[in-house]
Amino acid sequence: MTGTSLDRIGATWRWDEPGRVRIGSAAHKQLFCRMLLDTFDPYKPAVIPWPALDGPQLARLTGLPFWSIAVETEGVTALRMQNFADTVADPLIREAVTLNAFEERRHKDVLHNMIRHYGIAIDPEPEYAPAANPEGAFIQTGYGECFDSFFAFGLFRIARDSGYFAPELVEVFEPVIQEEARHILFFVNWLRYMQRRRFILTRPEIVARRFVALARKVWNRLSLARGMDDRNNADLTRKGHEAMGIELTPRAFMAVCLAENARRLGRYDERLLRPQFMPRMVRLALPFLK
Repeated sequence: MTGTSLDRIGATWRWDEPGRVRIGSAAHKQLFCRMLLDTFDPYKPAVIPWPALDGPQLARLTGLPFWSIAVETEGVTALRMQNFADTVADPLIREAVTLNAFEERRHKDVLHNMIRHYGIAIDPEPEYAPAANPEGAFIQTGYGECFDSFFAFGLFRIARDSGYFAPELVEVFEPVIQEEARHILFFVNWLRYMQRRRFILTRPEIVARRFVALARKVWNRLSLARGMDDRNNADLTRKGHEAMGIELTPRAFMAVCLAENARRLGRYDERLLRPQFMPRMVRLALPFLK
């Protein structure tokens, strides 16, 4: 498995229909669904050639504290995506969300295979229960991915540039990271599409759901900052450079995250909406960071 296929598609993908795309239109649905479907990378976790690591490299990998929660997060996300896909009436959107769920399950398989190959100890996985409200869980999960991917993009770039991990190991995970960029692009465009398509009197309902989901994620991240929860995947993305022993000022880390977020999302058609909350908040905070 390499990043070649996805990098080649992602670097140039533009929908072949020209012209302006109105948010909420049939063309908009085609745009964000085709983006996800057309850029699928058919790599197989079972045949990944895991590189041999020397003593220090292996110790750095096995010593990281977040593999258990990373596996659990992918498991929960995959289940929520599939539960929601099973409720979607529109065949094109259902196909795209089903692919999203498949890719999340594949991320979990990649992690499991790596953990098995390198002998990493993790906690037993919990029982994954379906959500009572599949659409609400999908929205909450989508916002979580928007938050966490913003930091993960920067963290991955730092890991690549610093040489903390073997280049061959970093390359294995390149398609996984880029898939998350596709997922959050699909999510934010689906969300706005659904808001525009619903009857005007019911639009406040989905706006309220967006607000509640966003508020929960903000509170969750603030809780992490106060040390209230050390088992959340955001701890991996927000403090990952500290776990890897890489010294960066908060300002420098946020600048890398901003640049990588723009680079990874910039690979796709400019008519797609981009997640805005995290980039805007970080830009506002940058002047006050050291």
